[in-house]
Amino acid sequence: MNEAARKPRVAGFMLFTLLLMAAFVALGLWQLQRRTAKHELIAALTERLAAAPVALPPPAQWAALTPARDEFRRVSFTATYSASPDAMVYSSGSAVRKDASGPGTWAFLPARLPGGEIVVIDAGFVENTMQDRSVEDRAVKKLATGAPVALTGYLRFPEAPGWLTPAENRDKRLWFVRDHLAIASALHWGAVAPFYVDLEQPVPESGIPRPGPLDVHLKDDHLQYAITWFALAGAVLIAFVVWLRGRRQGGAAP
Repeated sequence: MNEAARKPRVAGFMLFTLLLMAAFVALGLWQLQRRTAKHELIAALTERLAAAPVALPPPAQWAALTPARDEFRRVSFTATYSASPDAMVYSSGSAVRKDASGPGTWAFLPARLPGGEIVVIDAGFVENTMQDRSVEDRAVKKLATGAPVALTGYLRFPEAPGWLTPAENRDKRLWFVRDHLAIASALHWGAVAPFYVDLEQPVPESGIPRPGPLDVHLKDDHLQYAITWFALAGAVLIAFVVWLRGRRQGGAAP
């Protein structure tokens, strides 16, 4: 092959190599940015979870609450559990509850504040691997006594379903995502607060549902992913150099 034909091919492969390297480096930098953001999130959540509980924000402030600023804020208040049908939310394990590492369901039910407003309470974890409605019915029935209860928990906000999230089973009142607004609408609980409360205490005498303190142990693999992307960028560069050297040596051979 003559020199004029070789140069465009080398230039094209060099451009492809540079583009591939740029993409891998960009992905590596993105992972480092995500790592920084994750560490900031962990620090913020750790601080919020360790703080003393404050009074539940008044209804006039609810619209201004945001997940970025208020998620996991500890609150204390008094409410009365409603006798409305509760909902089960299936979980394969919790990222913020070490005592709920296996499958089961969370018991969601409405509670009425002294002013009449309704707040949805995640009353705790139920060891219910088969999503048996009768198991949760027996546990939750004891909570709706009609008497006010002093509650302490954490503000949480609704989750969005993913592409693979199963549809709810309304016959069993079973959901697969913590979207308390959708649950409240489906079960006719009425207008509810834009947040729900992940209950910390009190623990019922039976221990079921099982509320408890939250603990941050979010997965943090971003540094490993960044190293992998940077290593791929280096591997692409080495491969190009080896290929280029081989072509030059081949062209120099008699």
